[in-house]
Amino acid sequence: MLRIAIVGAAVAGFAAARALRRQSFAGEIVAVGAERHRPYDRPPLSKAFLTGACSVPDLALDDPDEDLDVRWRLGTPAARLDPGNRRLVLDDGEEIRADGVIVATGARARQLPDAGGLANVHTLRTLDDAIALRAALLSAQRLVVVGAGFIGAEVASSARSLGLDVTVVEALPVPLAGPLGAEMGAVCARLHGDHGVRLHTGVPVARLAGTAPAGSASVRSASVRSARVEAVELADGTRLPADVVLAGIGVRPNVEWLAGSGLAISGGVVTDESGATNLPAVVATGDCAMSFNRHAGRAIRSEHWTHAFEQPATAVATLLAGGGRLPPDRPAIPYFWSDQYGVRIQFAGHREDGDTVRIVEGDTEQRSFVAVYERHGQPVAVLGMNQPKLFTRLRRQLAAPGPVPSAAP
Repeated sequence: MLRIAIVGAAVAGFAAARALRRQSFAGEIVAVGAERHRPYDRPPLSKAFLTGACSVPDLALDDPDEDLDVRWRLGTPAARLDPGNRRLVLDDGEEIRADGVIVATGARARQLPDAGGLANVHTLRTLDDAIALRAALLSAQRLVVVGAGFIGAEVASSARSLGLDVTVVEALPVPLAGPLGAEMGAVCARLHGDHGVRLHTGVPVARLAGTAPAGSASVRSASVRSARVEAVELADGTRLPADVVLAGIGVRPNVEWLAGSGLAISGGVVTDESGATNLPAVVATGDCAMSFNRHAGRAIRSEHWTHAFEQPATAVATLLAGGGRLPPDRPAIPYFWSDQYGVRIQFAGHREDGDTVRIVEGDTEQRSFVAVYERHGQPVAVLGMNQPKLFTRLRRQLAAPGPVPSAAP
């Protein structure tokens, strides 16, 4: 291969470029990104960047001492993939010929339906999102977060540290029930109350209410983005005053541009464990990939930083092998972390409905514990809250199932 195109210039795209060089690829690398920014780190966006503890330069992934010799084509998204002619077409009409393609287009934040063009209704996925949200919070007193997942909880935590009045709304009866299960999700959810944040669960949002600018008869007659949000109204009639609203209701994989390419798409770009797709010389990695995972026993789409940073090396090896399947020696264990209200939450593995969970160390009421999830008597996942040492040890054991100790030695 003489030229490889990486479609996506976020963490997974950057990690793929680094892996290409570290695996001795000496040809040309072209990286296409929809955002105008060079690759940057996303986890601080909801935490240190939002509170002002770090700046834009602090987010950079580039290492000044590492020259990857990449041609960055930023600010223009890919529009079409023509694998038969080894051609990538960009949104502005430019065509890039490539012998191999790495699809790493990630995902985008879901929008609240019927927001009506109201100002100060935000999502948080990109650096530009974070810049806009940070500016809005500086002049706000009341924040309503819709969605009590990890992004929503982290933004709530950051806003609370800035002195805002914060309310979190979750349509499900228990936040985080999907990844953690109802019992442990409820434990993590109690962090909000510990820090003076109100949590409304089990009631969906009905609508957003806004104030039209002076001279407008109604919000509907106001120009787009000129009317300001003033409240979130829930389905049970509850009205939550808000200066700023954040929607943290999940993401959608960026795969629409691949229509007609011949790639198998089902909840993301379908790949095997090695990142290989159904097309030769095309691999996929990161948040946009729906990949088979041996530990989970099925295809999953991992939306977490560790996967986006580590898995591209496997996909690159597969691409450079010329179509050979190169599954890793050990199964990849899904892993994510979240910092909320000064508490570090860590999770490794894959939970399914019906798994049992038990506390093996610490106390949930003290917000310091480790819990192990088991299926048919075997450990399948570990959750830790402010217990990094024991959590790390048990995380390592997940790849080699066996008895789990009840306490740290």
